[in-house]
Amino acid sequence: MKTTTIITAGGTSSRFGNRNKLLEKINGKEVIKYTVEAFEKADVDEIIICANKAIIPDLSNMFVHKIIEGGISRQASVYNGLKAAKKCDYVLIHDGARPVITPEIINRTIDLVKEKNAVSVMTKTIDTIKEVEDGRIIKTIDRSKLYNTQTPQAFKYEWILSAHEKLKGQNFTDDAGMLEALGYEVYIVDGSYKNIKITTQSDIELAAIFLK
Repeated sequence: MKTTTIITAGGTSSRFGNRNKLLEKINGKEVIKYTVEAFEKADVDEIIICANKAIIPDLSNMFVHKIIEGGISRQASVYNGLKAAKKCDYVLIHDGARPVITPEIINRTIDLVKEKNAVSVMTKTIDTIKEVEDGRIIKTIDRSKLYNTQTPQAFKYEWILSAHEKLKGQNFTDDAGMLEALGYEVYIVDGSYKNIKITTQSDIELAAIFLK
């Protein structure tokens, strides 16, 4: 069974600063290199990077993998990656800005998707969550059933391709949510609280500690 990984790298890093965060270096290595290398060490057969047009030349100098232009949204970028994938059975979708992902978590995700067909890496919510309206707390949410979504998420290829085709033009922020909206069951894979997403400069500093 063939497994393809799609890595999203199409953002503009508007909240990070005047440089694309994926090219920012942590301990001397670019963020995107950490991300891609984790998948190179895992049991995947193909890696596709859906990138912002501005950084495609940089990525082409770093990797031998297939690099294509992303879309105007994350959803559109993933759809471009799905269309570019060679015939495969399962696909993993991962944020390029999550460089602390490990081959062990990736392989656990692959193992479970072959059993369940749709899975998402997640962590148990540990903070108390409040619902707020106009600056006033409305209620406290029962956190016992709450999880934080991470990536990778993994799916049977035909399922996620069909979901993208049916929901084309919308703006889902994660692919599991697309399947959920269509009535599919999605299962969880235990993630890591270290598997942070780089958004600001302070995230770079934290990731540097984890990756040291």
